[in-house]
Amino acid sequence: MSAPIAIELDRLTKVFGGVTAVKDVTVRHDSGGVVGLIGPNGAGKTTLFNMVSGAIAPTSGTIRLDGRDVTGLRPDRMNHAGVARTFQNLQVFGSLTVEENVLVARERFLRAGALRSMLGRRAAEGEHRAVARELLARVGMGEHARENVAALPYGMQRRVEIARALASEPRLLLLDEPLAGLSRAESRDLTDLMREVADSGVTVLLVEHDVAAVMGVSDRVLVLNVGELLADGPAEVVQRDERVRAAYLGETLEELRAEEGTA
Repeated sequence: MSAPIAIELDRLTKVFGGVTAVKDVTVRHDSGGVVGLIGPNGAGKTTLFNMVSGAIAPTSGTIRLDGRDVTGLRPDRMNHAGVARTFQNLQVFGSLTVEENVLVARERFLRAGALRSMLGRRAAEGEHRAVARELLARVGMGEHARENVAALPYGMQRRVEIARALASEPRLLLLDEPLAGLSRAESRDLTDLMREVADSGVTVLLVEHDVAAVMGVSDRVLVLNVGELLADGPAEVVQRDERVRAAYLGETLEELRAEEGTA
């Protein structure tokens, strides 16, 4: 089990053309587990997520991992620093097999090994293939390693995407709405997988609209509203926060109530 990564967001702010999408968000997390990030539409969740992953640079503020300033690093450099992510819109290589999709994420390790010993490349390829198969077994896709990804149901493709993210050996895994489009049973299985990944020592940062699922799987919940951090704490505390209730409307608020059994 790897040691949980320490994440520090210090007064993180992002302004787009005069509109402040995220304002002065400060968070420190160094205990691993699952951290849920929720908020109404337009709250700034995706913007914050993209800054942490390196997809966009903050206007101001600092991002640190284990005390190292990684603010503004490109996504590939963030990956080298121990960060991996999945995307809201499923991104898999449909023309490749399940195993080949995972091996893509092992390429940088393979290149590094090849530089040390060109003669050892074949052996290294075998080792990385073994890692890929182990990851696929871990996410319940071991029996489908040789199948074409495009032929698989959507829920299975989601698992492939997570296995590929884990193949880069992250200590921080960012999951962007992984439950979107899944059935109730598929969602339940995937949240179980998130818990397993977190228990292995990988910190999981989860952006998800399914509030009940977030409350059920998260050790800590962050709530954004109009770009600012509205609430931060254990799920059972956050879901009783009147400010959080006021920020939500309709069905999502009912989900919060139902989770408490008070609907």
